[in-house]
This record gives sequence, structure tokens and C-alpha cells, in this order.
Amino acid sequence: MKQDMIVVLDLGSTRNTDVARAVRALGVYSEICNYDITKTQLLSMPNVKGVVANGGPNDTVNGVKIRLSDEIKNSKLPVYTFDYEEGGKINEMPLAESDIAEKLRSFVFDTCKAQANWTTENFIADQVELIRRQVGDKKVLLALSGGVDSSVVAALLLKAVGKQLTCVHVNHGLLRKGEPEQVVKVFKDQLDANLVYVDATERFLTKLENVSDPEQKRKIIGAEFIRVFEEEARKLDGIEFLAQGTIYPDIVESGTKTAKIVKSHHNVGGLPDDLKFELVEPLKMLFKDEVRACGSALGLPDGMVYRQPFPGPGLGVRCLGAITRDRLEALRESDAILREEFARAGQDRKVWQYFTVVPDFKSVGVRDNARCFDWPVIIRAVNTVDAMTAEVPEIPFALLQRITKRILAEVKGVNRVCFDLSPKPTATIEWE
Repeated sequence: MKQDMIVVLDLGSTRNTDVARAVRALGVYSEICNYDITKTQLLSMPNVKGVVANGGPNDTVNGVKIRLSDEIKNSKLPVYTFDYEEGGKINEMPLAESDIAEKLRSFVFDTCKAQANWTTENFIADQVELIRRQVGDKKVLLALSGGVDSSVVAALLLKAVGKQLTCVHVNHGLLRKGEPEQVVKVFKDQLDANLVYVDATERFLTKLENVSDPEQKRKIIGAEFIRVFEEEARKLDGIEFLAQGTIYPDIVESGTKTAKIVKSHHNVGGLPDDLKFELVEPLKMLFKDEVRACGSALGLPDGMVYRQPFPGPGLGVRCLGAITRDRLEALRESDAILREEFARAGQDRKVWQYFTVVPDFKSVGVRDNARCFDWPVIIRAVNTVDAMTAEVPEIPFALLQRITKRILAEVKGVNRVCFDLSPKPTATIEWE
């Protein structure tokens, strides 16, 4: 890596990503490390210019209060220490706007003498070099969902190793309406990628029968994905690497040494112990907005780069509780109506992510002058920059009424539509 780096040392803060992003906003690369990193490990990292020791309320691990180690203090690297949650109260003001930003600026440039050389172009050049060094003349298998993250990974791999890449698109039966067909059309027909399409709908849904725990669902989906890829790899010669669109929020939310797990992401917590591949994860230290910038710089079309995010487990974490096929179909149809109406109203360019959720309970309603007992559909819409925090935007009431009317008229087994007003935190963007 050619860029200078500032290490954000996690001493129990809940806002490590905010600090890391504030440093990156200055044009300097930053990376979050665990509190117990050794001096040798720290100094072995490329181009480290300084350390931000970031304290907070999670500063006790296994009953022991964690501190900045003496060997880090004596490493000759500049160290800036602060407790972002001073007095136990979290400062909600964005770091581009608070006095902390100016303190960080002074530390990064005046004290550490770091250079503002963290750019998208430099990142791409570094990753192309790292991928070539890691992969050599071997072949790579990519889990291609067609979403932003995997699409950018595909573009990076094509730039780095070209025809050594084979993309596999697995239809696990949990994709949105028309999505498998769209992925094949874009990547195989338009981008001329080596694409293998696998319809594993029955396989996944059978594995998920009667499984209601969201963590277990994610891990089943993640493990089954790997099994499918192993089977496809055996049909090909020389596959030794598995590429994934893992990004930094996936890693953070899957748990750190000082923070409790939010949820396991299928590409982090769901990987089996006996994985047969070496992983290639070029985006694992990027936030979502940085991934999009990378995609644009690589020449991907806007429609792909700014496509709304879709979780790896797909509709499996939006069909709450144990997945049933009839409820999954109601979810797929209601989501299609929402996306169609948002696009028609121009909300698809104003709202970062929007989808429907169908829980595993029913409520009493009236249909055709008779009692009915059907599911609710919950509409979720959020705006965010990095997926670590999110706010609910104002949606025109007339649009919500139109969507509600269509869902109740067109989707079988639904008698109620609700709108989720919860920000992140305390809610997550997804329901599971």
C-alpha cells in the first residue's frame, strides 16, 4: 500500500468508524485495530504515521479495564488519545462539523506529517497489484449477486486477472422478482463475463424449513453458498480462490473484541471452518460510499453502481421467522410493487434503500365483507452514507397510500401495510 495510514485503536469506543471515516475524509487512509495489537504488529503495517487511541464505554473486557499499552506508547509513533463518549454521553455531532475534526486534522498533518494521498485511484491501483500478487496464475471464483459490492469486486478482478475469473450467480430462491434474469442479461450478455448460473432454489428452501432464528438462517445460507461454490469449482480446473464482496460494515457488525455482535453477515460469520478456498476480499476495508466511488472509477454504469443494497441472505432476512413459500411469495410481490412505485415517483434516486418485510404473524382484517386473518407488510426506507447509521426520509403520503392500495389489492394473503419509522440506531436497517 502506497498511502500513508493512521491507525484507530479500539479502546472500547462505539464510534470507531466515525473516527476512521473522519480521517479518510482528510484524504488519509485509516484502519481500525483491536486494543491488544502488539508493537511488532503495529510497526509491520505499511506506512503507519500515527495512532488514534479511541476510548469509550466498552473499555472492560472479561472484567479487565483495557488501556493503551506501554509498548504502543513507546513505539515512537505519535499517539492522540481521546474518549469520544466523554462523561458517558455520546457526541452525536458529525466529526466533519465538531471540534474533534480540527484536532484530528492537526494531529494527522502537523504531528504525524501524513500525506493526503488516500484516493480512489490509488486504492484501485493498490488492490490490482495485491490481487495479482495473491492470485498469481490461478483461477478465482466470484459469488456474483449482481449487487454493488460483488459487481465492483468483479470489475477489480477483471482488471487484475481477466479471464482467470469465473463468476457464479446462485439463485437461492430468495432473490427479488426478476432479479436472476436481470443478472444474467447484464453480466453474461452485456459485460461478457464468464458466468455460471445455478438454480438452487429447492436446495436452500429445504435447508431453511422450520428455521426461525435469524442468526441460524444467515449461517445456513452462508454455509450452503460455500457448498454450492465448492461443487461448481470441482467442475472447473485450477480454482483455488473465492472472491467476496465483503465490506467494512459487514465486519464491524459481525462483532469485534470490544463490541457485541449486531448480526452475523453470511460472508463473515457464516463461513464454514473447513473452507476449501483462499479468500479474495479487496473491498473489506471500504464503506459503502467508497465502494460506489470505486465502481464509478472502474467505469461501471450508474445503474449498477447506485443500485440499492441487497443483503447476501436476500429475502431470507425479510421473510421474518421460519420461511414459508407462500409468505416468501407475498414478500417478493409486495417488494416489486414498492420498487415500481418508488421508481415511478422518482424516489428511487432520493432514497438509499427501500424494501418490504413480511413477519411471521397475522392480524384480523376484513375482506369481501368477511373476517380474514392475514399477514402485514412492513415498508422500510432509509437514507445513509456508510450503512453504520441511517435515518428515515419523508415519503409523500399520497405515494404511501398508492403503494398500500396496490399491495392490499394485488398481493395474496396480506390485509395490512405498515411503515417503519425507526432510525439506526436503535434499529438496524434490516429486520433480521
